[in-house]
Amino acid sequence: MCGIAGFIDLKNNSSKDLLIKITDVLTHRGPDGGGYEFFQHDHCQVGLGHRRLSIIDLSAAASQPMWYKQFAIIFNGEMYNYAEVKKELEQLGHSFITHSDTEVILHAWEQWGAAMIDRFIGMFTLAIYDTEKQEMTCFRDRAGVKPFYYYWHNGLFMFASELKSFHQHPQFVKVINQQALHQFLQYGYIQAPLSIFEHTHKLLPGHYLKFSTRQNSFSIHKYWDVYDFYNKPKLDITETEAKDHAEKLLISACQYRMVADVPVGVFLSGGYDSTAVTALLQANQQEKLKTYTIGFFEEDHNEAVWAKKVATFLQTDHTEHYCTTREAQEIIPDIPFYCDEPFGDSSMIPTTLVSRLARKEVTVALSADAGDETFAGYNKYPLAMDFLRKINQVPAPLRKPAGKILNFIPNKVLEQISGNTAVAIKKQRLSDLFQQPVVTAPAIMDVLLSQVYTSKQLEDLLYKHVPKPESFFDSENMLNRSLGEIDRMLAVDYKTYMPDDILVKVDRAGMSTSLEGREPLLDHRLIEFAARLPERYKMTNDNKKILLKNIVHDYLPKEMMERPKMGFGVPVFAWLRGDLAYYADEYMNDEAFKKHGLFKMDGVHHIIQQFFKGDRNYNNLFWYLLMFQMWYKKWMA
Repeated sequence: MCGIAGFIDLKNNSSKDLLIKITDVLTHRGPDGGGYEFFQHDHCQVGLGHRRLSIIDLSAAASQPMWYKQFAIIFNGEMYNYAEVKKELEQLGHSFITHSDTEVILHAWEQWGAAMIDRFIGMFTLAIYDTEKQEMTCFRDRAGVKPFYYYWHNGLFMFASELKSFHQHPQFVKVINQQALHQFLQYGYIQAPLSIFEHTHKLLPGHYLKFSTRQNSFSIHKYWDVYDFYNKPKLDITETEAKDHAEKLLISACQYRMVADVPVGVFLSGGYDSTAVTALLQANQQEKLKTYTIGFFEEDHNEAVWAKKVATFLQTDHTEHYCTTREAQEIIPDIPFYCDEPFGDSSMIPTTLVSRLARKEVTVALSADAGDETFAGYNKYPLAMDFLRKINQVPAPLRKPAGKILNFIPNKVLEQISGNTAVAIKKQRLSDLFQQPVVTAPAIMDVLLSQVYTSKQLEDLLYKHVPKPESFFDSENMLNRSLGEIDRMLAVDYKTYMPDDILVKVDRAGMSTSLEGREPLLDHRLIEFAARLPERYKMTNDNKKILLKNIVHDYLPKEMMERPKMGFGVPVFAWLRGDLAYYADEYMNDEAFKKHGLFKMDGVHHIIQQFFKGDRNYNNLFWYLLMFQMWYKKWMA
């Protein structure tokens, strides 16, 4: 795990000193060394910068940028199966001077070109510069584990692992992208390819970018898409066969991610995903696995007691740390620096805390993200299916009138009927859904269960009205009509919430303390298999994550695992109404909002007032506004 940065400057306004600046701001991603290559051509300047976190082949020979013939590479990530690819290349006549995966990529590039990527199992962003053709080719991994931003404006092309690199270049133009702001306020995160700035994008997962300095242009190409596997025919196999094959893939994925020349540990929450990773690894090795858990004194947020039971049963070398409120609160001021753009997932706080705990003993930690998106584990999936059944019970001719009538029902009456105080704030969304000619589970998941603020509500908050930006929430037409509703939700989540919220959080939290996070459940072989399984192996009614649970129950008693699903969070809203109420005075005052003039103050005042009255419907809205204000002060003021 490292940090990469670089540029192609067609106006020759750059320098090696600038290259060093845009690279070294990423030192937290790679504290073990820096490398820089600067090329002065007749018509442009090219820079490649790298910050190294040494994981495989710790010698200086494996430093980057690395050269092979006319190719120079900078690489962030790991190619887990590089040893097998290396053997294949040796049989084709290639010879190597290091033991690093980076060198294998260079030889694979010479041998197969862009098609090389199909051979690799890994997480990565990388850039290869061909000095003869004067072409830059940049890849991002299939799931989007590793981040890749790029900027293209007024003759300057820049790319980096984090946006903060661009701020170091005097030619970087900072203009807020209104559609990205709209999306952040709706979801709490910004989906690729958008970023918070104009002229700046995230390279989509499963894509590569090719920039020709001679033609002054670039093109983007897709090499992998999870939708392609959901669109394939379902596998005709029994549940036992599915379980056996999934277990073999999981074992392989976990063992690949233990390969390192530095200590490795595992984040253990005690839930099914992290328990699966821990159990499969511990069962296949003699040495005790190092596991790490953060505990909280607030019972509603404490998973440590469950993790300890699992660790004791599996006999891992377990470390737990109960965090004080002060320790957790001290993370909040750092979020705008490490996240670069507004980011609303407050579980960034505990994820950073557990990363700091693990980093005291290991350099690599396995995390169990993507179990919910692969095997159907989120509570929102049965909620969406239940609502879909209820809306389909209303005769089609009556749905549109019912939706219109809904808007006239007083909020208090709705709350009494439903027994849910959140219904009132979602009334407009319910009305909109009823009036749609066709309602699908992914639409319900999006409009009712994912959006915090609707586009219509945003008109009361934002001065500038922009159309709702398109995203993969709107991509159902790319999926086969025959695909089931559960699989549709899983596929959409894999392309939205997972890469642009969950994986951003894990990457930034780990890298803030120079810890490499590895994701065995994101092995592409696993999702390619799971996508083709019948839905009944994943979820039926309220029974979620069926296949993964059955695997885990072979390693631990079922009664030890069966408990309500608990999110990985902290009581941040209680803090903001108590010890941290001063944040509102510091960042959410009229003067602070007037510095950018993006929001209507009546709308802002309403959110702040309702939040401090204790209305939990406004919790996320308040937090998102605070995160935006803190980000703005850090990067724009």
